[in-house]
Amino acid sequence: MEKIKEPYIRDLLILHGLFAIFTIVALILPLGVQIGPRLFVLVIAYNLMIPIGGYYWGHRDWIALWSFSFLVSLFMIFPDWFLAAELGVLVFPADGLFKIGPVSGYMAGLWTIPIFIIVFIGREIQKNHSYMKSYLVVAILSLVIFFTAEATMWMLPSWYAQNVAMIGPVAIYIIIPEIILGITAHVAYDIIIERSVFAYILAAFSVMIIYMGTISFFHLLIEKIILGV
Repeated sequence: MEKIKEPYIRDLLILHGLFAIFTIVALILPLGVQIGPRLFVLVIAYNLMIPIGGYYWGHRDWIALWSFSFLVSLFMIFPDWFLAAELGVLVFPADGLFKIGPVSGYMAGLWTIPIFIIVFIGREIQKNHSYMKSYLVVAILSLVIFFTAEATMWMLPSWYAQNVAMIGPVAIYIIIPEIILGITAHVAYDIIIERSVFAYILAAFSVMIIYMGTISFFHLLIEKIILGV
């Protein structure tokens, strides 16, 4: 196997490998602790791991991308709240952790993980190939990551969908919006990188608003117009 020459990629792979091991241990050990606090600890661990690792190894681009991803994650509480409280199609069962409205507290930082990974890989593709190829990779990656999450998180149990058309445990209306979410985050970060804190906040908020708009549109289109539920 060819040795990875870029130290920032090697270091990131090491961190994510360690995080994967920590996640498996935290989720399968019979600790007598509910899933909410376990996920909360994992979310905190990830959101400390990336900026601390970036500072330690001198990868300042990690810290910038993490900052954007974390801001997006904080704002994503609102679409989850909307789906749970207004549309009634998303459920966060009692899991031993505090709630933000109807949303489990760990969700405020959980979205950081997929957003960081998707945008990081998208930018790496963009450096060596075309913008269009990076969009294609980001779209496919978003589909795989978010579809896998939707298909498995209910087993913990974390969130689950209800009262909508499904493919197994995955709500059909959410698939395209989550692909658009990945692409939007990739484009937004490319625009505001190395700009002011206000630009990061505005971009993160815009990503959330676009996502909320797309989930509303596709819920209406699929559930009401096409299926007539």
